[in-house]
Amino acid sequence: MARFGDRLATGLLDVTGDPAALDSEGFWAVVADFEGGLTCARFAHVREEPVPAPRPGAWRGPARDAWTSSLDRAAYTAAVRRVREHIAAGDVYQANLCRVLSAPLAPGADVDALTALLARGNPAPHGGTIRLPEHGVEIATASPELFLRRAGSVVESGPIKGTGRTEADLLEKDHAENVMIVDLVRNDIGRVCATGTVTVPDLCAVEKHPGLVHLVSTVRGELRPGAGWPELLDAAFPPGSVTGAPKTSALRIIEELEPAPRGPYCGAVGWVDADRGTAELAVGIRTFWIDRAAGALRFGAGAGITWGSDPEGEWRETELKASRLLAIASGEYQESGEALT
Repeated sequence: MARFGDRLATGLLDVTGDPAALDSEGFWAVVADFEGGLTCARFAHVREEPVPAPRPGAWRGPARDAWTSSLDRAAYTAAVRRVREHIAAGDVYQANLCRVLSAPLAPGADVDALTALLARGNPAPHGGTIRLPEHGVEIATASPELFLRRAGSVVESGPIKGTGRTEADLLEKDHAENVMIVDLVRNDIGRVCATGTVTVPDLCAVEKHPGLVHLVSTVRGELRPGAGWPELLDAAFPPGSVTGAPKTSALRIIEELEPAPRGPYCGAVGWVDADRGTAELAVGIRTFWIDRAAGALRFGAGAGITWGSDPEGEWRETELKASRLLAIASGEYQESGEALT
């Protein structure tokens, strides 16, 4: 099954890794790993159904202190300093540095039950579930970030760069991050859009989300004739906001410094309605995924590193992004004095 907001898809028909299938027919759930793996699942039935309220005991999460990180504080701040060395050498302007958090998986864990908790404790514009255990995909996301939206030939992206607890916390460095990534996304989309159609309707708008604020921009264009999903994904993936600029240099630095693969974190999660020519793919941030082979629940957190970055400040940003979500998954998030379990 797959759930995107109030849209529930059931009746699995077929699964493929070919992006050209998204230009065919039917309703598809889509997951793209940061490393490039693609899973497209077509469903027979789609209906409107609100996310159910959390049921007591439906989700058994790990203890809050059971989470471990692929990069601890010392390793992460050292990696931030290494990114700054790359910037000083002229290798890159910005690189997104991430860590993957892992905790033991409880028997019978169901990501859809986790989605119900996230919908209540951390509502997000792109929240949802994709549950395809036989195909190695079990994801619960509370992503706030739009990767790609399509309506016919019009394509739109909403990169997020810049995070603070309040608007007053946003720094000049945050605005610089955002503008750099907007320029990168304009270039990515421009590779498959008609000349002169790429615009930036919103630049560095402040959006409020549970527990924090983001700077969000909008990049829009019109696909050139003949450009479909294979061409669009080839041009735009992985998302610029979770790689860096220039993207090719940032990807090399990410491979050098991050010890764990990101998987669906920082990839793409969403849906494509091929019959109607519409789609909405989110950047796979604020996202949990189950690794059955390792018996682990995983979650990622990261920050954009620029020359103006303070290593300790970037570590704190990853902590801010993770803290509320990990508390929800561990059953320790409090709302009106009651735990969400």
